Amino acid sequence: MTNAIVVVGAGVSGLTTALLLSKSNANVVTIIAKHMPGDYDIEYASPWAGANFLPMSTRENSRWERRTWPEIKRITEEVPEAGIHFQTSRIFRRDKDMEGPSCPSDPMFDHDPWFQSVLPDYKELDAASLPAGHDSGCEFTSVCINTAMYLQWLVGQCIKNGVVLKRAVISHIREAKNYSHTGKPADIIVNATGLGSLKLGGVEDQAMAPSRGQIILVRNELHPMITTSGTEEGLPEILYTMQRPAGGGTILGGTYDIGNWESVPDPNIALRIMRRVVEVCPEIAGGKGIDGLSVIRHGAGLRPYRKTGVRVERGKLDDGTHIVHNYGHAGWGYQGSYGCAEGVVELVNAIREENGESLVTEPKLFSWDN
Repeated sequence: MTNAIVVVGAGVSGLTTALLLSKSNANVVTIIAKHMPGDYDIEYASPWAGANFLPMSTRENSRWERRTWPEIKRITEEVPEAGIHFQTSRIFRRDKDMEGPSCPSDPMFDHDPWFQSVLPDYKELDAASLPAGHDSGCEFTSVCINTAMYLQWLVGQCIKNGVVLKRAVISHIREAKNYSHTGKPADIIVNATGLGSLKLGGVEDQAMAPSRGQIILVRNELHPMITTSGTEEGLPEILYTMQRPAGGGTILGGTYDIGNWESVPDPNIALRIMRRVVEVCPEIAGGKGIDGLSVIRHGAGLRPYRKTGVRVERGKLDDGTHIVHNYGHAGWGYQGSYGCAEGVVELVNAIREENGESLVTEPKLFSWDN
């Protein structure tokens, strides 16, 4: 039996989900989306991401990231054209940030983090390695992703597996079933619309909200990537840096401003971001302060924040069409992409088994599966 599946959304979650679904010969997959890789729009979060691998989940909810890291590591080692490279990451903590109101990324600043047994080369830093004003820190090997390259690589992998991509704008999730390239209505819809799930008919998830991220992309090089637990400007403004591979530039961030829909970068925030970065890492600008930064562009994107956490679950529409959701990743869409996509495949396979299919010969999702 062949299953016609339509994936709605062509961000990193939708593309990765379509790729894993396409590994089964029984699935015929179509992706529909308003925005595709190559587009830059405030509605389309994936191109704006840094992107890196800094675990943001709690120990209890770490499955998605735990399952993603080995595949991201394999791609980095074996597939240079995907646009990912290893980069040392340093996280700096201030005790006063740990004592105040929590922010969504707090788990990465834990003193005994769950990911110390997952990410390579983890160690706590000594006092001499800390910038002024910080009380502790850690270091480990992470990755940084050139999103312009990686999203296009995912598209290529999908096409190679027979996935068809279509531009479409829908107002209700049920409309998606009519876009399957098989010529028949889809058996299963996968909703990977991110922040779009707030207003998309048939979903309208009121737990969704934008988490605005403002960044600056510069030509200057900086190693290692840096993340701090807080700034003097309050919770919405944070400090992080990462250098994209293959000439992708260096990201200077940033903000994590929940509820802010503004698409235009704020010049005052940009100045504060640059000032904070050169204070912690003066070498990036050759000791010239912000005048030593060579700016490529300013940007703002809206992370798909969900206050109740990521939604990876199945349901049915009123007409009986099966739907599987995969959205609400906030700032960790890339680093949870393979784990969440794997979760979607499990739910799709459960539907198939209920329909009487045998999955004994299903292929492995990842090359690293045992």
